[in-house]
Parts: sequence; structure tokens; C-alpha cells
Amino acid sequence: MKIFPIPAFSDNYIWAMHDESSCVVVDPGDAEVVLAFLQQHNLTLAAILITHHHHDHTGGIQVLSEHYPDIHVFGPSNAKIKGITQALEHNDVVYINELKIEFIVSEIPGHTLDHIMYYTKGLVFCGDTLFSAGCGRMFEGSPTQMRASLKKISDLPEETMIYCTHEYTQANVQFALHVEPNNQYLQRYESWVQRQRGNGIPTIPTSLSEQLQLNPFLRLHEPDIKAFAEQYANNKLTDSVQVFAALRKAKDEF
Repeated sequence: MKIFPIPAFSDNYIWAMHDESSCVVVDPGDAEVVLAFLQQHNLTLAAILITHHHHDHTGGIQVLSEHYPDIHVFGPSNAKIKGITQALEHNDVVYINELKIEFIVSEIPGHTLDHIMYYTKGLVFCGDTLFSAGCGRMFEGSPTQMRASLKKISDLPEETMIYCTHEYTQANVQFALHVEPNNQYLQRYESWVQRQRGNGIPTIPTSLSEQLQLNPFLRLHEPDIKAFAEQYANNKLTDSVQVFAALRKAKDEF
């Protein structure tokens, strides 16, 4: 099975999994780029996976469903999302017959309250919850929820590849270095990111093991990161949720 990023809008990735015949797409905000990809590679759309209700992740459902009337559209149980054929809850299992692949669904609220992720051995589609060197904004959830959701991801096996849905890595790295300027792994990663983006190549996917060494939102226990958060908050922070909340607010204002 191959996984390919279909660029959409200014910085979205619509992930396409295929076996040279059948294809599954994740968060198709734009139907036209998906249809072009399917035609170019002579693929049939077998299913759609949705992580949350934001329009840049769901906007293509209707048109794709018109082209493929029998399509299975999996996603969170949320009336805001039109076109879901199978609403999912925590610990549900999605089996894609055509690709012979099984995903475990986990609720990961924070960015939105309906946000879910799809995990199978070796990879996770986590939408806008975890990015390379960063995490999503909290539009609906609380710091407690977002911290818990990020921990669900960080508790996965370290070899897990992270497939998020935005190319935010360069901006995230700049903030991460602002927080942890002496992180040599992060410094080397910055050089790699600059080369990738300079050549028009995605920085995603990234491995969880990599993120555990460079992503400040997964490194809240590190003394330098805690010290940064306390300096920003101008207060002593007693737990990881408080550190996370200060760090996320600092990123919002960066």
C-alpha cells in the first residue's frame, strides 16, 4: 500500500492510501484535487475518513459522494458534517476491505470537540491535533482535553508515523527553537526542513520518535520548556496541563 499527500488550498494535505487499484482519502477538503489524483493514477475511491468537522477537511465530501454514490464515509458523530455514512465513537474499528487494513478510532478532543484519529500499526492519521514540531489550536476544547489527546498520541509505539493535515512545520520549528534554543536535534531538524521546503517536498509524515525529541508540546517535562512556560506565565506551574496551556498561549501569540 502506498500513501501519497495530495496538496490542497495553501497548506493542507489530503492523504491518499492506495494499492494501485482502490483508494481511501483522509480529510478531503477539496474534491477536485482528489478527482484529478484518482484519474491520473487510474484509481477507484473506496472510502473517505474524516477526523473533524472543519470545512477544509470535509468540503469535498458531497462532490466525491456524487461521483461515487456507494462510497463509505467514516467520521465523528457530528451533525455539522454532511455526508457521513458511518458515525464513529471511541474504540470503534474501521476495516477497509479493499485495502485489507484496519484502523482503531480514538477520540482526541481539543482542536475541536469531535476530533478523532485513525490508528493502525505503524501509522496514525491525527488531523489537526499533532503537527510536526507543534500542535493544533484549541478552537473548542480545553487545555486539559488537548493535553490528554496529545498524550494518547505520544503513548503510541515510537515507530508510528504521524500523518497530520497541514504543512506548518517551518513556522512550528521557529517557535520550538524559541522555546528550546539549545536542542541540537531540533537545530539539525530545522536545516532539514529548510532543504525539504526549499525543494517543494513535504516534511510530513514524521515519526513519533522524532517528535518526542523536538516537539515542545510532547516535551512538557523538560526543564527548559517548563522554565519557558513559567517565565511566559509569570507564575509557578505545578502540572503538565498548566505548562501546556502556557505554551499553547505563547504559540498563539508568537
